[in-house]
Amino acid sequence: MASIHAENNLWPSQEYGQSVQNLKAAVGQQIYIAEVNFSGTHLSMTINSTAFELLAVQNFPKPNPQTGLLPHFILLDDGRGINLGRIARISINTPFNPPADKVLYRHEPLLKLLLSNEQRLTKEHISAISTALLKEVLQNAGKKRICG
Repeated sequence: MASIHAENNLWPSQEYGQSVQNLKAAVGQQIYIAEVNFSGTHLSMTINSTAFELLAVQNFPKPNPQTGLLPHFILLDDGRGINLGRIARISINTPFNPPADKVLYRHEPLLKLLLSNEQRLTKEHISAISTALLKEVLQNAGKKRICG
């Protein structure tokens, strides 16, 4: 996976240390996770409505800005350990649209990438994508007629 962090930005962010402290203070509490899923072809986010008990916040032995692995991971009561670089948001009390005071951790680059792409809803962007897709469909239909 290519890095989502800009080359000239601090890594981890300045807010990261405070977020880790917030998480350590929340050990033993129920948390909600917006987990990021990386595959070879796409990036997606799952917001689970099930709360997990936060068991610990630990140092991660091999952080790497190029792969997005941050210096800490969390341990959950379901047996998983998840690197903070694979989590977009951790909140308490509610999984969906939590108020700012209920958010323990935010991975801003991931949230911006996954949630804040407003340009995708502009008429210009929709028109450009629609035109490209229509062109591709028509080209493929023409090839099938010629070949078949």
